[in-house]
Amino acid sequence: MRLFSLSVIAIACLSAGSLYSVDAVANDAKTLAKTAQASTDLPASTPVAAAQTVTDKTPVETPVATAPEDVNPAANTQATEPAATVATDATAVAPEAQPAPIPERANTFVNDAILPPSITWHGASESLMLSTDNEWATPFEQSSGIESPSYDATIAWLDKLAGETNKLQKVSLGKSPQGRDIWMYIASSEGINESARLKQNTKPTVLVQAGIHAGEIDGKDAGMMLLRDIIKGDKSALLDKANLLFVPMFSVDAHERSGEFNRVNQRGPVNMGWRTTANNLNLNRDYAKADTLEMQHMLRAINVWQPDLYIDVHVTDGIDYQYDVTFGYNLAQGLSPASYRWLENNYRPAVEAALTEQGHIPGPLIFAVDNADITKGMSLWNPSPRFSNGYGDARHLPTILIENHSLKPFKQRVLGTYVMLEQTLKTVGEQATKLKSAIQEDKYRASPLITLTWKSAPLAKGWDFKGIDYQLEKSPISGTEVVRWNGQPKLYPNLPVLAETVPDIKVTRPSAYYIPAQWTQVIDRLNIHGIRMTRLTKPTELKLQQYKLSNPVFNTKDFEGHQTVKAESELMKVSTTLPAGTIKISTDQPLGDLAILLLEPQSPDSLLQWGFFNPIFTRTEYIEDYAVEPLAANMLKDDPKLQAEFDKELTNAEFAADPEARLRWFYERSPYYDNRYLKYPVYRSR
Repeated sequence: MRLFSLSVIAIACLSAGSLYSVDAVANDAKTLAKTAQASTDLPASTPVAAAQTVTDKTPVETPVATAPEDVNPAANTQATEPAATVATDATAVAPEAQPAPIPERANTFVNDAILPPSITWHGASESLMLSTDNEWATPFEQSSGIESPSYDATIAWLDKLAGETNKLQKVSLGKSPQGRDIWMYIASSEGINESARLKQNTKPTVLVQAGIHAGEIDGKDAGMMLLRDIIKGDKSALLDKANLLFVPMFSVDAHERSGEFNRVNQRGPVNMGWRTTANNLNLNRDYAKADTLEMQHMLRAINVWQPDLYIDVHVTDGIDYQYDVTFGYNLAQGLSPASYRWLENNYRPAVEAALTEQGHIPGPLIFAVDNADITKGMSLWNPSPRFSNGYGDARHLPTILIENHSLKPFKQRVLGTYVMLEQTLKTVGEQATKLKSAIQEDKYRASPLITLTWKSAPLAKGWDFKGIDYQLEKSPISGTEVVRWNGQPKLYPNLPVLAETVPDIKVTRPSAYYIPAQWTQVIDRLNIHGIRMTRLTKPTELKLQQYKLSNPVFNTKDFEGHQTVKAESELMKVSTTLPAGTIKISTDQPLGDLAILLLEPQSPDSLLQWGFFNPIFTRTEYIEDYAVEPLAANMLKDDPKLQAEFDKELTNAEFAADPEARLRWFYERSPYYDNRYLKYPVYRSR
């Protein structure tokens, strides 16, 4: 087991949100040191086999139910939001002298020669691997930790494991565009294969999804090992207090667009899948708009199976640093503050302790302000609902985004993910009541003000960042300065942190939205999300609010298959009669906050900004100049107030010199003008 100095352990425990005291850190460090002295480092080539037990059962396959299931309401408790996460000063613990790890030029993967030097790693978690010739070694283990199996080989191996027990069942979430099943494996002590039965056992349910970006596949191989040890090894107790839903490959078509040259910034596996789907869409930009078949299947599964914790496993790009497993979730200022507190105060300390004990270096989700100058600091991200963790915040599903470090070898990343998933099941099982209570508190919080956009501000305290040293060199290739990471660990103390914690655009919470029936695509997407809605059965006259839009700006480049748009908006009072068939969406529901983020035009992931309402920006009726001239003369003759308004407009030299603008001014005030042009066709009620 790798030894850590007190200062290193202190920094790990006191990373963003960890609230250990200095004394506690010192005591934990001493315990770890004693444990380390009593254990022996295991070389990567000699893994230890886990204890095995054998059962002989037949798997059962059933299709996923298609109708979302209701969630029972709970008491509406107002949450108090804590301050933004900051790291505590770790300098209170005196550092011990430790030899720096020796970086070396790796020679395992095809791209090693062009990547920064790699630090040789050995950790206690290597003992989780079975020997290459063990009957139940996964394909990853059979390759000594450098390969990941194909789609067919993955499913064949998991099906073989499921054939040994009734604790592991399998359902298809649906077909991909190329016709592959997106399989989900249900692990429960009762052998459950239906969502209704899963809820009846009252245990919390963890949904783990691997391969949303198919080349970032660590979660698949870690999950296969963990399921093996639950079914065939000594970890069946993990299912005593929790259920596990495991999707080994989410972007299944991209998984099969596999090759050794797919992810140049990543150390393994040997063959990696592609980042985007067969339709070249990024699934982790698709949660809000839900364009892809894959995402539509996943959102329906979330509605049907109602997990209590959602884990999305990635591998990051960007800068070099010492952390091998980083993870994050929504901020305290988001829409799910109770879930944030549980994740920050209960989940993170337990997971970071487990990872550290097993020889890994955990850290918060990390983004550098400037990849070429670490001293500028780090940033805290407040994600919008196009991303998994932002979507989880909006629908009050605690969601963890794992970003393993791409420059760490594949084996190290997989084993770190295994440790994190195992500890997740332990912590969720032990703290089920607290987790479920936090979710219910967030679902029925119904904040009267909703923040649509955020601005960044520096936190009062910085982070002690476990980085890697580097130099800037003038490149003869590009002609500019480039970063050269040298593999030497370097602590950057008290780096500034910019956090998206300052509310920018805010709106009051409406009681309901009304959408005309003709906007079928919008209504269909809201239904896929599981948002509850009703239809008006007869024409209804109401006093409502409606946005008038102006100055639309369309993106000049296509983004994720859409022509996105932004527009200025002004809220107006209107009295209108809504026809029968109009959709009503109450915000007094668990997914009310999500509905607001999808329907408010200033929200960055609103369906308007994604282009679902673009036809409203097109004028389809016009008037000829020869008709406007006599129309304008009659209007001025009949309305002295209009004459006064026109005279005032003429004081604007630009307007007075523009004949088209003058004629358009009259047309817009005439009864012939299209009164729906630039009117957002979604009404709000207070």
